[in-house]
Amino acid sequence: MMVLNKKHLLSINDLSVAEIEAILDRGDHWAHKPNNQLSFTPRLDNNPIICNLFFEASTRTRFSFEVAAKRLGYYVLNFHPFNSSVQKGETLYDSLKTLEAMGVAAAVIRTPEEKGLDEIASSVNLSIINAGDGSNQHPTQALLDLLTLRQHFGRLTGLKIAIIGDIKHSRVAQSNIDAIGKFDSSIMLSGPSALMPDPNSLPAHATIVSMDEAIETSDVVMMLRVQKERHLGSISYENYLDEYGLNKKRELHMQKHAMIMHPAPFNRGIEIDGDLVESKRSLIYTQVANGVAVRMAILEGILAGDFLEING
Repeated sequence: MMVLNKKHLLSINDLSVAEIEAILDRGDHWAHKPNNQLSFTPRLDNNPIICNLFFEASTRTRFSFEVAAKRLGYYVLNFHPFNSSVQKGETLYDSLKTLEAMGVAAAVIRTPEEKGLDEIASSVNLSIINAGDGSNQHPTQALLDLLTLRQHFGRLTGLKIAIIGDIKHSRVAQSNIDAIGKFDSSIMLSGPSALMPDPNSLPAHATIVSMDEAIETSDVVMMLRVQKERHLGSISYENYLDEYGLNKKRELHMQKHAMIMHPAPFNRGIEIDGDLVESKRSLIYTQVANGVAVRMAILEGILAGDFLEING
């Protein structure tokens, strides 16, 4: 039995390699267990309550956390900022203290603010799981991506992962750069120069390369959404697919074994050709399915403190 001695999950860097592998093992267990074999019986006697607090729009992450919690038999509350006391000036900290007083065990938070969760986490008794903070971190996305990679390739070491698109504003890119670096694999970054990070800020396993090199030499091409809400008109989208997207012409130059990933939501016809989303190379909907499984493992590990034997 692996003990996950964590009260919060704010960054992929909060986890050791052993803890990541334990989460992936447990996530893989849930991924292969049919829904009709789930008991919907809580592991904990106090029937924990989970609250989703999303201050940015979300489909996959919010609903997968809700599905994950309900599959574990936990109760779920969905906090809607526009119908809450946030509109009256209440801070996130005070909202969390209110939920804590009501008996909520864990808060899943998405916020446009960066790194503010660290300070709040040190001042509350409920657990906080970061579901994306600004352009900083999205640890559960990185974990589901690692599970998808491990399932397909049978390993996480020795892979070459191309991440293409808006790297500068992407919490997914940052979390994956941090996560993949723990497993002796390499990252190639590519896209519009205005959306690239400072090369001097990158770790040794991540490099900025041309589109051709990224497409032609990688084991996985991970496309990123063009984040229109963060660009403020600095990028033109009219010819983006031809210049920086994964179109059918570029797909022909991928290695035969190479696969396509995307954290979604995707803009069909902008960063990826619509036909490639559901092609034989695509792992995109596998990522979505693994999102539920990995988040089950995370909720279970944080709230119960451990993972049951693998047949549990």
